[in-house]
Amino acid sequence: MKKGVVIGIDPDVDKNGIAIYQRESKTLELYALSFFQLFDLLVSKKELIKEVIVEASWLIKKANFHNESKGVRVSSNIGSRTGANHEVGRKIIEMCEYLKIPCQGIRPLKKRWKGREGKITHEEFFKLTGYSFSTNQEKRDAGLLVWGY
Repeated sequence: MKKGVVIGIDPDVDKNGIAIYQRESKTLELYALSFFQLFDLLVSKKELIKEVIVEASWLIKKANFHNESKGVRVSSNIGSRTGANHEVGRKIIEMCEYLKIPCQGIRPLKKRWKGREGKITHEEFFKLTGYSFSTNQEKRDAGLLVWGY
């Protein structure tokens, strides 16, 4: 059986953005899954998976995540959620290693799109991929990790 599926993951505490890219047919599926739903997906597709790519934002060496104009409380919450998302990403990589699925963590892609904070919009994602179904930012980010792999 040929392994031709590449899975991109944008880790999140609540729902992970998941992209499943079939290399031969160039088809893309996007999902928002909990940690354990992701585990079930990886187990069910294990024999088809060529590689899992996880956005590893912890590889960016940023010392702090605060915005002085928003105050200490907001900055603390941002830092806490950022750290939690980093840990989810690390656990996803550990999960892949446990399942013996090839996996790599990569630095987040450059934010060069027209959306807020340089993020890709649904319209831009549609133009790039032809994917016309509903998306959110996590799904689009996961899709960018694997598109054209």
